Amino acid sequence: MKSIKTLVFSAVAALIFTGCKSTQVVVSQPALDEILTTPAKKTELSKADFKVWSHLDITKDSIAGMSLDKAYQFLEGKKANPVIVAIADSGVDVNHEDLKDVLWMNPNEIANNNKDDDNNGYVDDVFGWNFLGNAKGEIVTTDQLEITRIVKRGRAKFADKKVSEIVEEDKLEYQKFLKLDEEFKATIVEKESEIQQMAATLVNLKRVQENFAAVKKLAKTDSLTLEVVQNLNPPSLTGVMQKQNVENILKQGMSEATLLEYKGQVENYTKDIKKAIKGYDLDMNYRQSLGDNLYDITDKFYGNNNVLGTADAALHGTHVSGIVAANRMNNIGAIGVANNVKIMAVRIVPEADEHDKDVALGIRYAVDNGAKIINTSFGKRFSPNKDWVYDAIKYAAENDVLIVNAAGNDGKNIDVRESYPTDSKDMLTEFTDNVITIGASSLHYDEKLPASFSNYGKINVDVFAPGVDIYASTPNNEYEALSGTSMAAPSTAGVAALIRAYYPNLSAKEVKSILMNSGVKINFKVIQPGSQSQTNQKGKLVPFSDLSVSGKIVNAYNALKLAEYLSNKK
Repeated sequence: MKSIKTLVFSAVAALIFTGCKSTQVVVSQPALDEILTTPAKKTELSKADFKVWSHLDITKDSIAGMSLDKAYQFLEGKKANPVIVAIADSGVDVNHEDLKDVLWMNPNEIANNNKDDDNNGYVDDVFGWNFLGNAKGEIVTTDQLEITRIVKRGRAKFADKKVSEIVEEDKLEYQKFLKLDEEFKATIVEKESEIQQMAATLVNLKRVQENFAAVKKLAKTDSLTLEVVQNLNPPSLTGVMQKQNVENILKQGMSEATLLEYKGQVENYTKDIKKAIKGYDLDMNYRQSLGDNLYDITDKFYGNNNVLGTADAALHGTHVSGIVAANRMNNIGAIGVANNVKIMAVRIVPEADEHDKDVALGIRYAVDNGAKIINTSFGKRFSPNKDWVYDAIKYAAENDVLIVNAAGNDGKNIDVRESYPTDSKDMLTEFTDNVITIGASSLHYDEKLPASFSNYGKINVDVFAPGVDIYASTPNNEYEALSGTSMAAPSTAGVAALIRAYYPNLSAKEVKSILMNSGVKINFKVIQPGSQSQTNQKGKLVPFSDLSVSGKIVNAYNALKLAEYLSNKK
């Protein structure tokens, strides 16, 4: 954006150097704009390397990672100060084996004494706070989408009125309501149709499974090859049809294992659609029933200290936490990006869309309790009380707190399609300089570098970072590889935490500039996220530089070199 994102490195350096001391360590400016010509890795990664691919090095490993091993070699012998990173998310499993030793604990709160020892308004907030709950211990895990809330309020206000009865000051709101109401109804029809299509697909797949079982029984083998099937002579018409079906599948290069894998994908996708369609339930009232006034930002002392919520609900937040800071020294599970980090849990995200009030107060809570970085791996299209969130972001800026924000997973250009939270009120100009928005990249150092699902934007996405198949902690001492810009943001937050831990004299604004300017510059064309379809399976090739402000992917080693250079110049 105009105020920050168009700065080239020289301008950033000039800004940072202003007012520097006259006696300084002599350091050389690192060269960061080298175009790497490393070929993409052609062989499959080992299981061990796959779990840490985002930490690997482009030059050494031919993988589009963040050069984390080189970064830690660079940090050897250097001292660090612990940094608090707030995970504003769905909850965190504070008992997880890979997280329990890296958690922030409120030094001024006595656990479970049912008192607000530090007088901050939040009783027993030892590990953080749950804004999706109340003092009775009730919690919310599921909620509506924001479009559902807007349509519900619109129907209550306008449904029984004729166009001629709409007063002048309500006409613009009425027109917006009509448009959203149509989209709302059309989306429900689309989702229900998808569910029916998936159900029909599963019926067909079950029939194919039965055909494979019958042909294997006839062939008296569990390993069917095309030659084996072609030599069979079924004794019945049904058997002939089953044989033909299996033969056709094998001729296409598929196998029973391939079909079973596809069946699993269809089943999972069906579960996701059914879960998603709950967000369109107009009668859902869980969050509204907790007791606070959702539309009064001054009614802020609500919630409880259950930062887990439930194990299912906390999967996302626990995974995000692990990406940032899973214990690097215990030789179990996953390996986080950053050491010297304390994870603060701020639970504000239900299944569906978060409320602006919870987001705003969650950011303020993190700032007030010492967080220097806030990870916001969530987002939505509509934000009726966006000013509350804008004010909270400004409050974070005033207190030198960096917000690392996920760009979103719709494969859309967010320069033309609104996405919240954001640091711009007009999608052109930033109103603050402490928010960095992250797109998701894959391990492929070729045209498949950007994740197919990632949002992008030459103005509103700052930089890309690893966000595909990122292995990290999940509740109950489990681990999983998940994908999303939700994973790219904590990858970046981890690097930001390293900078703030080892170079504490650098501001949030400076850390943002370092992350953007020190990334690996990509000088080739890639498949534009969201451009692939059934009719255009190859997608649209565009310069990677068109997808973000920087045209780069985050690199920890480069970032730390630049951080040291700028830190020593202060």
